[in-house]
Amino acid sequence: MSNSIEIILIIGANGATGQIICDLLNDSEQYKPIAMIRKESQQDAFESKGIQTVLADLEENFENAFQDIDKVIFAAGSGGSTGLDKTIAVDLQGAQKAIDLAKKHNLKKFVMLSSMGAHRPDESSEIYEYLKAKHAADEYLKDSGLAYTIVRPGGLADHSGQGKIEAAGVMEKRGKISREDVAKTLVHVLPEEIAPDCYFEILEGDTKISEAIAELVER
Repeated sequence: MSNSIEIILIIGANGATGQIICDLLNDSEQYKPIAMIRKESQQDAFESKGIQTVLADLEENFENAFQDIDKVIFAAGSGGSTGLDKTIAVDLQGAQKAIDLAKKHNLKKFVMLSSMGAHRPDESSEIYEYLKAKHAADEYLKDSGLAYTIVRPGGLADHSGQGKIEAAGVMEKRGKISREDVAKTLVHVLPEEIAPDCYFEILEGDTKISEAIAELVER
């Protein structure tokens, strides 16, 4: 990576994982975060930390958020608990619009926060429609021509991260991982040379994030 600071748009910045991503990027010497938020009332929490915000809504036209951006982390998600309409609007259509805008504005990389199981949604799952939407968005990104990395974590937990994970293209088990370690993984794969055009699942583990991803890519 060059020494120049890259501007990173975080879509879903006000979510629990998105806030951690913003903090990590804000503390970095390599990146400057732009937090995409839907409400003016959310601005103070970010700007008090020196994090720039942009008002935009995934369910509307949000091209204004893509001005002078180098890369994007898509961390928005309905979680599958807000109804089918919201799931489609955010997890599928919102993601597709973001991908189209990233391509239009020639962004250098698109990092997608997906979900474990999105590669093959299980119809018996309580979050089947959510996983199906995530799968469709992931496939849309793969076919977009953009440089990308898709990260599919297990169940998100709020405890502190350890900076260690287990990673595989597809896992035969389920489990949890801290939001902090998910955020660290998303930030780690921002450089174009790290996990280029890759998708993988992650859980809590015993291997440092950088080493786990390097080993995964080498396989």
